[in-house]
Amino acid sequence: MSAAEDQGRTHGKIRLIEENCTSCMICARECPAWCIHIDSHTEVDPNAPAQLTGRGMRERTHNVLDRFVIDWSLCMYCGICVEECPFDALEWNGAHVPPADDLAALAHGIDELR
Repeated sequence: MSAAEDQGRTHGKIRLIEENCTSCMICARECPAWCIHIDSHTEVDPNAPAQLTGRGMRERTHNVLDRFVIDWSLCMYCGICVEECPFDALEWNGAHVPPADDLAALAHGIDELR
């Protein structure tokens, strides 16, 4: 295996592919270190037809990601989040997390995880 092929499999930093994330919370629930924190809200999907429920018509909604944070001071680099994501929104980046002066700097949000 070449270095380029191995780059995506190196257990370094985890990258968020934001457009694939549905805020399903599976990665956060499956993480044994509880180092992933997600906030989202729901919005009406204007392109989806309303559906009939027992209480009448209901507009369809979808989750919108507001915040996705990995706290690298807690992460064990086990890769369970990468393996469990059914939408391929997480992948190994290959780069290592840089050192930080304090613990707060090790909590990377959406911008740092892109």
